[in-house]
Amino acid sequence: MSGMIIQGKTGDWEVICGLEIHCQILSKSKIFSGASTHYGSEVNENVSFIDAGMPGMLPTLNEECVSQAVKTGLGLNAKINNYSAFARKNYFYADLPQGYQITQFQYPIVGEGFVKIELENGETKDIGIERLHIEQDAGKSIHDISPTKSFIDLNRAGVGLMEIVTKPDFRSPEEAGAFLRKLRSIVRYLGTCDGNMDEGSMRCDVNVSVRKVGEDGFRTRNEMKNVNSVKFVMQAIEFEARRHVEVYESGGQIEQETRQFNPTTCTTKAMRKKEYAHDYRYFPEPDLPPLVLSDEYINNIKNDMVELPDAKKERFVKELGLTPYDASVICENKEVAEFFEKAASGHDAKKVANWLMGDFFAMLNEKKITLAESPISAENLGALVELVSKNVINGKTAKDVFAIMAATGEAPEKIVEEKGLKQVTDVGAIEKVVDEILANNQANVEAYKAGKTNLIGWFVGQVMKASQGKANPEVVNKLLKQKLG
Repeated sequence: MSGMIIQGKTGDWEVICGLEIHCQILSKSKIFSGASTHYGSEVNENVSFIDAGMPGMLPTLNEECVSQAVKTGLGLNAKINNYSAFARKNYFYADLPQGYQITQFQYPIVGEGFVKIELENGETKDIGIERLHIEQDAGKSIHDISPTKSFIDLNRAGVGLMEIVTKPDFRSPEEAGAFLRKLRSIVRYLGTCDGNMDEGSMRCDVNVSVRKVGEDGFRTRNEMKNVNSVKFVMQAIEFEARRHVEVYESGGQIEQETRQFNPTTCTTKAMRKKEYAHDYRYFPEPDLPPLVLSDEYINNIKNDMVELPDAKKERFVKELGLTPYDASVICENKEVAEFFEKAASGHDAKKVANWLMGDFFAMLNEKKITLAESPISAENLGALVELVSKNVINGKTAKDVFAIMAATGEAPEKIVEEKGLKQVTDVGAIEKVVDEILANNQANVEAYKAGKTNLIGWFVGQVMKASQGKANPEVVNKLLKQKLG
């Protein structure tokens, strides 16, 4: 499989990339306290004594956060560890009132797994998952309110996080983008994280290095912290990889450091030299016992799992006759997939998919509305497709009916009935119109017979116009060809 190759003066270089993704766990309360996790509350409204780091406050593990992490691990085809343990990661920052973060270090809740990604050229690739561990989030520092002061909002402090660490398996920005879209799709299907990168509930640290094509081992990597969109992750990889090649080719060396990506300039700049694990003085969390999960607990969660995008896509291709591409587009979003299944029930699924991905999505974009706000229900979209399949209306009329449905939300059958749009399939009635058109356009009839056969389209148009678009186009074509000989 070909990744991104950078051509340098001294030869070709390949990109090596791994990601660390922080996903905020969807739960009503924080991971170690009963404070609310509601996004958009007033500043410092959702803060308990535990979140504020008050002396003597003891954490209590939120079971919902545990089950959400297990569910996510299963969605990543990963091993769920029966034994995991919490540790303290010590560092000082103003938005971390305890002076340490409760996390998992040596013993994570989820071990190795993989995620299958689909690339634009039709190829697939398995991306290895190194681990998933759970931890508490830090608060938020706000630097742009005052020129002389920084402000702290602790609403986010203590919110449960899943940190998902991949293996260094990415060889191009496109692979990283495909993975993030797939991961976001999986956690949204599972309901374990809302995946909203713009709100910070899914954030990504990007590790990049390069090496000569054919070279073994890895060279020094740099990490870009908290990149908050798929597009920015791809841009950060592209810039950083090219920067590494330039440094090496000019005789320099890459130092391990943490860098910051600037989305305005699409460049990175150094923040600090990279810390190592020993800099954090990890030690076992004394206030929380190890987390021991039984096989029964894990299996109960597994048995309650929803159908995930890959399985749904495979079913849509096998059972409903969709193309792999159509199935991929529809299955990326759980709500879209559910809407499609409802619309396709009892109808021609391929035709429903065409309407959904064409006129329907275009209508949502034009109105700037979400699927949930659509004036056209799934049942009505399916009913419209059925009217065309049964020759009650033709394709052109269906477009007109769709426009009325989008404006009024009415059922297609009602619109067709009230506006008298039913297609004329009576051969005798259509033949009468055909005969009239041919009789009134003898010059074109002679031209057609003399070899200008492309005039057939003109004749069809005239018949459709005379029948106000209601004539069955297939019958029209057939009759014209018979009569024009």
